[in-house]
Amino acid sequence: MIRNYVKIAFRGFWKHKLFTLINIIGLSIGISASLVIYLIVHYEFTFDKFHEDSDRIYRVVADVSFQGRVDHTSGLPGPLAGAIKSEVTGLQAITPLYTLSPNIVFIDKNKNTQKQFKYQDRIILTDQQYFNIFSYVWLAGSSQHALDAPNQVVLTSQQARLYFPSLSYRDMIGKIVIYDTLKTTVAGIVQTQTKNTDFTFHDFVSYSTATLNKPLAASLRIKQWNTIFSGSEVIVKLIPGAQVPKVAKQISTIFRNNTPPPPNEKGPLNTLNFTLQRLDDIHFNADYDIFDFSSRASKPTLYGLSAIAGFLLLLACINFVNLITAQGALRAKEIGIRKTMGGSRMQLVVQFLTETFFITLFAVIISASLTPIILKIFADFIAPGIHADFLHQPGIILFLVILTIAVSILSGFYPAIVLSGYKPVSVLKNQAQSNSSKTRSAWIRKSLTVSQFVVAQFFIMATVLVSKQVYYVLHKDLGFKKDAIVVIRSPWQSFKPGSNKVLLNKFRSIPQIALVSLGDEPPSSDIYNRTRFTYTDGKKQIITDQVVIESGDENYIKLYQIKLLAGRNLRESDTGKAVIINNTFAKILGFTNPGDAIGKQFGPPGGQRKINIVGVVADFNQRSLHTPVYPGAISWAPWRLRTFHVSLKPETAGGNEWKTAIASMGKAWKEVYPDDDFDYDFYDKIIAHFYEEEQHTSTLLTWATGLSILISCLGLWALTIYTANQRTKEIGVRKVLGATVAQIATLLSTELVLLIILAFIIVTPVAWWAMNKWMENYTDRTPISWWIFTISGGGMLLAAVFTSSFQTIKAAIANPVKSLRNE
Repeated sequence: MIRNYVKIAFRGFWKHKLFTLINIIGLSIGISASLVIYLIVHYEFTFDKFHEDSDRIYRVVADVSFQGRVDHTSGLPGPLAGAIKSEVTGLQAITPLYTLSPNIVFIDKNKNTQKQFKYQDRIILTDQQYFNIFSYVWLAGSSQHALDAPNQVVLTSQQARLYFPSLSYRDMIGKIVIYDTLKTTVAGIVQTQTKNTDFTFHDFVSYSTATLNKPLAASLRIKQWNTIFSGSEVIVKLIPGAQVPKVAKQISTIFRNNTPPPPNEKGPLNTLNFTLQRLDDIHFNADYDIFDFSSRASKPTLYGLSAIAGFLLLLACINFVNLITAQGALRAKEIGIRKTMGGSRMQLVVQFLTETFFITLFAVIISASLTPIILKIFADFIAPGIHADFLHQPGIILFLVILTIAVSILSGFYPAIVLSGYKPVSVLKNQAQSNSSKTRSAWIRKSLTVSQFVVAQFFIMATVLVSKQVYYVLHKDLGFKKDAIVVIRSPWQSFKPGSNKVLLNKFRSIPQIALVSLGDEPPSSDIYNRTRFTYTDGKKQIITDQVVIESGDENYIKLYQIKLLAGRNLRESDTGKAVIINNTFAKILGFTNPGDAIGKQFGPPGGQRKINIVGVVADFNQRSLHTPVYPGAISWAPWRLRTFHVSLKPETAGGNEWKTAIASMGKAWKEVYPDDDFDYDFYDKIIAHFYEEEQHTSTLLTWATGLSILISCLGLWALTIYTANQRTKEIGVRKVLGATVAQIATLLSTELVLLIILAFIIVTPVAWWAMNKWMENYTDRTPISWWIFTISGGGMLLAAVFTSSFQTIKAAIANPVKSLRNE
């Protein structure tokens, strides 16, 4: 019996080759999208899931509330880790993490030679509890005591091979690794993590080393309660049943007990509350992110991708249903004859489900073959660890099996029920389709078609809006110039103010350079410094707030063309004594007229030092448009002037002046810093990086929109075929009575237009609500214009009419004699 079903299925495929091909193409599109998105979503949601008891591992983080604003940080005061260990209950283990960024020097005692590794990252100070919290495989050394003593280091196998390529892991124990001047001995080797993790550290220096090294302890602020150091973090593992709120409350109490407010503080204080961040949230929550995780993800984006996959798969299934239903008229006689010969309805249902299964199976095989190619096409948008390894990823095979069965049932069940329900007498008299426009099946079919148009138009609207917002943020006037500016950061280790002055003069002599400035970060950056201040106005009212501090020389605001509203520019003599503030800062101080702020003074809370305001500049965005403009100040701080800001002269048509300028700067750089690489960034590229996720979203939505339109048009074509076949006799009669081709084409298209209009009415309020929710992520955003919806509805209507026109015109120009004779 099964062999019979298979044989008949393949005969049907060969007989109706075009319909079969379209079905396979439609399902392949939906399944390919689902498979690729499954790989992406599965990859991102598996980070750090492999650690034992990962659901009980947390990172201690802080929420800082002030003047209605809330900042988040994973940086903690240095002494907090020790206090938590001794005073907090409910913890099974606790470990501190301190990030280091040294040069690495390896000394081989046997050969008395020295090998140097520049600017290694992912190096931390921690203790043995780190390896009790996180799961590692030990290759050499003691898994219980490797980091108990000072000046010990544990290496991952990959890093150990970099330092000691010719030694076995056991022979590496006892070797010397020097981090700048910090001399350590290798005490253990652990296997490099191959599973998905954000904790990709490879050098673990014993925490007790810092307690005995006063310069290191001072630089890491290990004993300072009143300083939140971004490089200091704490990881805890709770005992089973421990309540997170109680543990967080204990930590907040410890901090408040050790950091009483200054006695002369009169203004409002920071409200700092500690909480615990789940281990599986670290990969997604950028608010607390300190480390530059290379694979950070966004849960809303992943949920959005999952929704896109679901909608595309749904569209493919709807398309399949419409095509099979449209094909029903061609198979009506086959069904009638099989029923007349004794075939049961259940046998026909199994037959149609078998055909659906094989079409779905072919689509899955094609999709699986295309997946590696699709991943390569989108390599710039997805994490490098995502790949389709079907042999070593059994989850993919399981996903494909479930997908095949689910799609087969979703796509095949309704057509099987409808087609198997034809009555033999009716189908043999060519009445299988009579009065079908009034049946429940017709309404279901139209509802499915409307659903296709709703999804397709939603994708069009979303794509247009996201593209509009991306264009807006990339072209909006941010309050400063961003084009033709090169940003070059001094080497962290070998930086010298005198060397930078020499390099500054060399840059100024390059003819293709218009202006050079020494400063800290550019006006808008992911790296920024904020500090508290107090100001007492004429009424003795104390104003306390936080201000973003920028640093630059006299050319800083000239180069970035930041508008000076009042006062003067900075001078070198202003160091430590005067600043320029932005207009938002002036308004917070109570000055609606920027000029009134000139000459006023403010300072740190409780301090005696006062800083003069010598200028007020127009507001500019210090970060992306996701955040508001903060009160800001620009100072001349020589110790922070580590970055070169270079404004290039305009290029001539077809010229390569910028390339020449960069080559000249690289040559000058090597003359001053011969041991350091010359790295630079164009500032407009840095700004664009702020909105990388939005640009990726726009690209993915564009692809999703194109695929949804393609699938919808295939389904629309099926509906047009169905309608034309159903109304063959009517068309013949109308032509005999004198109807023109245009009139008949209009008649056949009217229902289609009404379905698109209905879909437009349904989707518009839903899309408007979704767009508003998405735009809430931006403080500054483009308006949701009416023409977004008009373009979507009009575009979908044109695409639909164009798709259906071939079949409607074909039906309209057909010979009426032939159609009436067949009827």
